[in-house]
Amino acid sequence: MTLLPLVILSLHGLAAPGGTEEIAVPEVVDRIVAKVNDEIILLSELDDALAPYVDQMEARAASGENENKPILSLRRDVLNQLIEKKLAEQQIRELGIRVDDTEVDSAIERVKQTNFLTDEMLRKRLAENAMSMAQYRRSIKEQILRAKLIDYKVKSNTIITKEDIQSYYDDHYDEYKGVIKYHLRNIIMKTSPFEEENQRVLERMEALLVRLKQGEAFSDLAVIYSESPIAESGGDIGLFKPGDLDRTIRAAVEKIKPGEFTDIIETDLGYQIFYLEDIVTTDGIPLEKASPAIEEKLYKEELEKKFKEWIADLKQGAHIQIIE
Repeated sequence: MTLLPLVILSLHGLAAPGGTEEIAVPEVVDRIVAKVNDEIILLSELDDALAPYVDQMEARAASGENENKPILSLRRDVLNQLIEKKLAEQQIRELGIRVDDTEVDSAIERVKQTNFLTDEMLRKRLAENAMSMAQYRRSIKEQILRAKLIDYKVKSNTIITKEDIQSYYDDHYDEYKGVIKYHLRNIIMKTSPFEEENQRVLERMEALLVRLKQGEAFSDLAVIYSESPIAESGGDIGLFKPGDLDRTIRAAVEKIKPGEFTDIIETDLGYQIFYLEDIVTTDGIPLEKASPAIEEKLYKEELEKKFKEWIADLKQGAHIQIIE
């Protein structure tokens, strides 16, 4: 049976010939672009999924880069992703896999802790990326559902051998030899979209800088004034390899010695001052210590590979129609 394109219509007024009355004229505002078993994918869904890639392409083009993928090829790739996502969603429903709000809350808390973010800071970052908290929660929920589906379908068939771990360690030895790390503290004051308010924030930071230069303890001022979830620790943000730091921060830190602090640095998170607690040269990590992390990394990669193979098999057995 031929699948007829479904369209969603909008009625607009149009003056009838020879008169002033208006008649309704249909306008196509959406249609089906694919059918996956008994479910459809709409053009609006495809456009929404494609939009971030198009924005990236336009940004690269504006900067003079000419390596953009042809839009039709990109459109096919994104549609294929939507088809695979639809197949996965169908399997999740069929298997009765569930994710409750508590699991989503826990996942978001881990994100905040890992990135030293308060709830307000996270919401600000989401807003900068045109995403609401509700949309972010849905995204996290989809990730957890997918992870559970992967565990259910391919986890038992995935094995990482000692030979696999040894080979990875040898190929990435530079990552495991001894490296220099900076032990840092920071004081941060958050900025806002308003220039006048930012000027007041900068003035407060400049006053703190004066007090630091007069000999007040960095950690004491961090506890009192830093707008960070770890301010109570005296602003101790831990050890960082030079390559892990933002270029501007790294350049400032490399100019100071242990026991010294940087000037005020404007960052995406706000105005910051960094204190170099110490420079630590870490010992290399032997294979036996590196093995657990390597095994976890390889295991996740193998899971992803097997999951893609499983999805490919699903596609072979599914009824999929693409409507140009």
